[in-house]
Amino acid sequence: MTRPTAQTTASQPPPDDASASEDPPRSLHVDVMIEGGDWSSFEPLEHLVLAAAAAVEHAHRARVVGRMAATIALSTDRHVQDLNRDFRHKDSATNVLSFPSAGASEPVAPNYIGDIILACETVSRESHDLQIPPPHHLQHLVVHGLLHLLGFDHEADDEATAMEALETEILAGLGIDDPYADTELVSPPAQFPNSEERLDRK
Repeated sequence: MTRPTAQTTASQPPPDDASASEDPPRSLHVDVMIEGGDWSSFEPLEHLVLAAAAAVEHAHRARVVGRMAATIALSTDRHVQDLNRDFRHKDSATNVLSFPSAGASEPVAPNYIGDIILACETVSRESHDLQIPPPHHLQHLVVHGLLHLLGFDHEADDEATAMEALETEILAGLGIDDPYADTELVSPPAQFPNSEERLDRK
């Protein structure tokens, strides 16, 4: 995926003092790339994205092992539509796309789990239509996309139930209500009319 000029930031790694915890060091470093779109209703933008990533990092069931890294690109409907057409053969925008490194055709660093990209206009429209505060919807999609990169999926009912439960647990830690509680109002990302799928770039 092409990366224009972007603003980059990352979470800080935990201390290397093994005595601080019985668990081995684990962290999820995230680079935030602002590629386009009017994200002004999602401020403080990078803080929201990094806070969501940190919540995933600290969720023990999220499969963060050792020191992992990912990129989150904040882009436009047009760019996401191009990617959706090229990789899914669906010529429409979608809220978020996940590109796990496991499916990449080119070598990547062993700890790099992949990229996610969000479409500004679609995310904004969904938050309005579903009556969800824009920052909450953004953080939900970041959590959802990162869990895909970590190997979670929702193809089967049991997988979907487990993934939704973990998302709800992580979001609760961010002070966000269960997005699946009111099924008449809020649908999971996998059920949006323009929903994301985990992609393998080949």
